Amino acid sequence: MEHGAIVTTRARILIADDEDGLRWVLVKALEQAGYDVTAVKDGDSALRAATTEPFDLVFLDIRMPGMDGLTVLARLRGEAPDAQVIIMTAHGTMDTAIQAMQRGAYDYLAKPFDLDEAVLLAERALTARRLTQEVARLRTGLTEVWEFGALIGRHPRMQDVYKTIGRIAGSDVTVLLRGESGTGKELVARAVHHYSRRAGRPFVAVSCAAIPGTLLESELFGHERGAFTDAKERKLGKMELAHGGTFYLDEVGDMPVELQSKLLRALQERTIERVGGQELIRIDVRVLAATNRDLESLMREGRFREDLYYRLNVVTVNLPPLRERRRDVPLLVEHFLAKHGAELGERGIAPDALDRLVGYDWPGNVRELENVILRAMVMATSAVILPEHLPIGPVSAAASVAVDASLEEIIEKKLLDCVRGLRHHASANLYELIVGLVEKPLLRAVLRETRGNQLRAAQILGINRNTLRKKLTEHGIDPEEVEG
Repeated sequence: MEHGAIVTTRARILIADDEDGLRWVLVKALEQAGYDVTAVKDGDSALRAATTEPFDLVFLDIRMPGMDGLTVLARLRGEAPDAQVIIMTAHGTMDTAIQAMQRGAYDYLAKPFDLDEAVLLAERALTARRLTQEVARLRTGLTEVWEFGALIGRHPRMQDVYKTIGRIAGSDVTVLLRGESGTGKELVARAVHHYSRRAGRPFVAVSCAAIPGTLLESELFGHERGAFTDAKERKLGKMELAHGGTFYLDEVGDMPVELQSKLLRALQERTIERVGGQELIRIDVRVLAATNRDLESLMREGRFREDLYYRLNVVTVNLPPLRERRRDVPLLVEHFLAKHGAELGERGIAPDALDRLVGYDWPGNVRELENVILRAMVMATSAVILPEHLPIGPVSAAASVAVDASLEEIIEKKLLDCVRGLRHHASANLYELIVGLVEKPLLRAVLRETRGNQLRAAQILGINRNTLRKKLTEHGIDPEEVEG
């Protein structure tokens, strides 16, 4: 093939109809719509073709010489189950339609039909096929969807991440994911793919940091046989394998400068060229890139191309480190305990062990937390994870309460300390004790705010002045002592 020729990966359609004229115009209409089309004129030929090479969609006429369309349909369901089938009939009776649907047809066309209608139906059938493949993938993909649980977070910065995913998933906009290692950049990329129109098509990831620069070009673009010493056969690159889906480029800041220009050209022209090859291969991919590097500094040092930066940085998603959202640690711990419970056995976690997890700084972020929980589940000899099961040292009491914790979370943390060990007591009068402990500092705080004005304090508290006086006496609070 001459240099500059373009190769595309297109859906393949088989047409089986004994009417030469209809077969010809349908082939032309579908080819014009961008599909690879093969046509035959009887049922036996259709079955041979469909079982010899893979087709994504088959148009079958009901009445053909030899084997009729419904019989071919029944055979195809067993021998080529991945292909969608549309039945064509001039005898569009209810009985024919019911039989076609019962034998696994996607839909049927009653002759004479409009060619635009046929092309639209083909597009719908192929979309349905992709969704069916996605469902099959999600049997393991429940694993993938389950993994999104590690994106749990009530912190406002995580809420912003969720909102951004919702806004960008439906478009093909290029996204740059930024954050420290282990913050969940690939999980966000997979979530964007999962909720996009490309769901059901491939999600292909390449890490620029994990592959030596000499091999990265072949990994991205593929190579032809004999392109270099170890190239024993043709290899398709990851960008080509991602055709129709999402291409995730991890640690893009580690890509060698000389390869950055080739990536930029591929993104601009939507074509790639295998190493050692001369043909241009068209690709249709949605690009998501991620980095934990300071790209702006790399650009100033001449180690990252400015034009590539602007090509990738259309929308930026910043993922916060775990130490800046400590309140989410208990949620993540609960998620990981549930996630690995079936394999390692159900485990709970002791309050002081959870305190240690909340107070730790997590340099490896969520990924490190999951690894710590996994190790603790293995090491725990009982159903409860204790501090000694954690491969992290003790933390200060102050650090164990998240710096971004809400008042309710702080109170709950302190109450856990108060009620610990009381399960075996028949009665501890705990309700009045705790209410008293909370009520006294509340009264003092409000009186300080009102500079000792009891009438205003009663209004703020929502109680009458006599009730306030009674409570001040009960708690031994002198209003004059808390003024100012």
